[in-house]
Amino acid sequence: MKQVFILLWASVVIVSYSPVFAVEVAPRISDREIIEGLSDIRGDIKESNARLDAIDARLDAMDKKFEARFNAIDKRFDDFRWMFSMFITIALVTLGFVLRMQWQMHKKQAQMETSLETQKDELSFLKGLIEKLIQSRGVA
Repeated sequence: MKQVFILLWASVVIVSYSPVFAVEVAPRISDREIIEGLSDIRGDIKESNARLDAIDARLDAMDKKFEARFNAIDKRFDDFRWMFSMFITIALVTLGFVLRMQWQMHKKQAQMETSLETQKDELSFLKGLIEKLIQSRGVA
């Protein structure tokens, strides 16, 4: 039992310290190498900034083009709105004209029907009088 315990303890110690042996020791870097690396990084940063400035200039140019196109589209929509408003106005005027004509025709038709009804009543009255006169002459 003691041997198993010692073996178990030794394996735990070996397994727990094994990551320590996996670390590789880095070589020492001199100050000169550090300065050269930093200068390379600064040069890369300057190149990146120059590229970013070029990209910004291109984006500004694209913004101006899009703004010009949007303004052209807005002008077209304004023209379309004006034409559509004119169409609606003409349609409403035409509809008003047609409705007025219909109302006038209906008014004239009502007058005509009234006139014809009056004439019909007068004709039936005259017809009745003529029949009475014919009957009264025929008896005598």
